[in-house]
Amino acid sequence: MPLQNRVMPWGEIVAVAARGTLMGNRGVLHDARRELGKARWRHPHWVACVLSFRGRHRRVMAPGRYTELFFLDEAVALAAGHRPCAECRRLDFRRFAACWQAAFGGERPRAGDIDRELHRARVEPRTRQQIRHTAPLASLPEGVFVRLAEDGPALLVLEDALLPFAPEGYGVLLPRPESATAEVLTPAPTVAVLAACYRPILHPSARA
Repeated sequence: MPLQNRVMPWGEIVAVAARGTLMGNRGVLHDARRELGKARWRHPHWVACVLSFRGRHRRVMAPGRYTELFFLDEAVALAAGHRPCAECRRLDFRRFAACWQAAFGGERPRAGDIDRELHRARVEPRTRQQIRHTAPLASLPEGVFVRLAEDGPALLVLEDALLPFAPEGYGVLLPRPESATAEVLTPAPTVAVLAACYRPILHPSARA
């Protein structure tokens, strides 16, 4: 029976057997039976990490340890509100911070600065639901997740095409409608960072 630790682009955490390519952390969300409670985060530092780092080994969802969350790829992690880990993905974090600075100006942000801004943009405080916004589809950069209809499939923007998301990988390329308005799943600050210069690591199926 798969554990409930796979994050979807629309923010839901589900139980699926397919493996992800990145791991995430939001604190301890599970109990002694390795089941999630109501909480979906314990702190605002939502990171996306590599699966293996310096030979460290963990039992997934061990009692009292942080809940390992998994993503198909970095585009999914970004849509769910995460950013690159500043430890195990230091170079990626530096690229992300540099693109953040390019998008918003000012000094190069620290991890905590980014986390505070992202937390305000990714979840609604009262409902704790994912914050979404609308934008012309033609204006969105590569790496953003969108929906074109209410409860429609999550679609990854990839150059002039759209890729349907599935937990196992992406589906067949679809043309990007030029005049459509999209519901954007990726938080607005992250969209700006992607538009500035950041390129997320994508699942191999995205380039197949």
